[in-house]
Amino acid sequence: MNQIDFTFSDTIAGYVTAADLSQGTFRLKTPGDKEFEAKLTSSTFGEYVRNLGENYQDAMGQLSEALSVGNYVFAYGIYYPEGGDYKFEVKHLVFAGKKAGDFVFEKQDWWINQVRELADFYINSQFEGGPIDYTKYRTQLYLDGSKLGTTLQETDTISRTVYGFATAYLMTGEDRFLEAAEKGTKYLQRNICKRDKENEGVVYWLHALDMQPDGVHEVLGSLFGDDWGAIPAYEQIYALAGPIQTYRITGDPSILADTEKTINLFNRYFKDESAQAGYYSHITTDTFDPKAESLAHNCARKNWNSVGDHAPAYLINLYLATGEQKYLDFLEYVFDLIEEKFPAKDGSPFVQEKFYEDWSPDKTWGWQQDRAVGGHDLKIAWNLMRMNSALPKEKYVALATKLADTMPAVAMDKQRGGWYDVLERQLGEGETFHRLAFHDRKAWWQQEQGILAYFILAGCLENPTYKKLAEESAAFYNAWFLDTDSGAVYFNVLANGLPYLLGNERDKGSHSMGAYHSTELCYLAAVYSNLLVMKQPMDFYFKPQPGAFKDNILRVSPDILPPGSVKLDAVWINGEEYTNFDADALTVTLPDVASLHPTDLLERRRAGGVKLQQIKPEMKVKVRIVPV
Repeated sequence: MNQIDFTFSDTIAGYVTAADLSQGTFRLKTPGDKEFEAKLTSSTFGEYVRNLGENYQDAMGQLSEALSVGNYVFAYGIYYPEGGDYKFEVKHLVFAGKKAGDFVFEKQDWWINQVRELADFYINSQFEGGPIDYTKYRTQLYLDGSKLGTTLQETDTISRTVYGFATAYLMTGEDRFLEAAEKGTKYLQRNICKRDKENEGVVYWLHALDMQPDGVHEVLGSLFGDDWGAIPAYEQIYALAGPIQTYRITGDPSILADTEKTINLFNRYFKDESAQAGYYSHITTDTFDPKAESLAHNCARKNWNSVGDHAPAYLINLYLATGEQKYLDFLEYVFDLIEEKFPAKDGSPFVQEKFYEDWSPDKTWGWQQDRAVGGHDLKIAWNLMRMNSALPKEKYVALATKLADTMPAVAMDKQRGGWYDVLERQLGEGETFHRLAFHDRKAWWQQEQGILAYFILAGCLENPTYKKLAEESAAFYNAWFLDTDSGAVYFNVLANGLPYLLGNERDKGSHSMGAYHSTELCYLAAVYSNLLVMKQPMDFYFKPQPGAFKDNILRVSPDILPPGSVKLDAVWINGEEYTNFDADALTVTLPDVASLHPTDLLERRRAGGVKLQQIKPEMKVKVRIVPV
């Protein structure tokens, strides 16, 4: 019964343990510690992992070096059930580096180059080679970046894409990215941020604009099936992601004002002010009631998104930009809830994600039922380590390491590499594998969570096991998710790494996908791997509006990192060295605007015929942060 007596193709990931090129064979050991022998054929081809924007890099001419012991490789081939065994003949090799320990993505500029390509893809796709004009923005983009003819501009995807543009500017200093971020932020503020409750100190954000031939139609209630007709907390949360990343660069006070009023929205309408605490997942569009029966399966519910997503989406970045205690207090409130409420109390290795009002588990909700999203467990581990660097608590590290130590056995593909999607939280009778709920595909955003979780754990705790898991996760992502033909990254790949291109999973823009997770990965993978793990410097770029930041203090810490792990080494303003900075506090005391290049201002006045006081001098600030 169920005898496998047919050929099939698959991928094996692992470290080379031996090679005999005279016989055309090599052996490799998987992350799950299984050893396989593989045979090369006359049609085998091999390449090195290449970044977006790079050409194909053949490895067959250096095969003896590429197959040196310890090098990490993906071998895609065909199994032949012959001779009582399964012979594995390789058709395609993808090497993560030229030799053992030489991972391409640990080069200082790997993620910087990748974010540039990603941001340019979305600029070219959305604005079609013309001026940056957000009336042209559309949520849905096809595989090649072309628009699908739909009319929706969903708020969250605009904001997430703005995040990507702002992040690309932080990493490259290239002005087109900041222009796209600032224009996108203004578009959100002017057209999507609703102020009819502003007398209460509250603003809220539409779900979308529908750009119909007869005019623009506002859509408040979500059109996404899980949230239909309601205002979900996560959509209000992610509406802030792009503006706040832009605020880190410019200090635009209007962004801060809208953010503070959105936080008022969370605290006034989503927050459970009773002793039970937390944030409800949805409110109604008319009375903003989280307990209305019309919300149906979302009535008086709490979930990961409504509680945990505040931190990575905007709140950590808001704290980094301002240093305000009230935002650190908000973070502490969120992370204490995560640590207390989310860990499993039913023996499952996975956290619980859906709850009733009293925090009893909701195991009947929609598609989730009693299922886990492995990426959320990894996301919790990653963000707990960030929080621990701001406000150390043993319980944060305990939960982060518990999840980090548990997830590889239950959510990682230890044969092919990468992280699975949705799994059953409990084992069935006689089962040793947690069942994959819908498929064995792997989503791009869950790979991000694994890469960031293990890189920050490796950097903070100097644990070689976590470094190994980070490298294996990053190798799978960079080998299989980068669309080096059309640009950007694939939504999903099959278990073996080949792209899955059916339905909306062939799209590069959708309700679920913009430029957020892929660019956030570039930014923080660069920060953690360069500054904490590989001990390499990084440059960051800012363009503060004169007088925008409180006390003229620009805070340039790239993320919440362990105290004393990095320092500010050098600062340039408008290309000239500048010395008024605090190396340990990672702050720059900005100069008075009148001191900025008075000669340049006079030339601009003469050329433009404008009064000197009408000129707003620009401060382009470049900072270099180095490991300690």
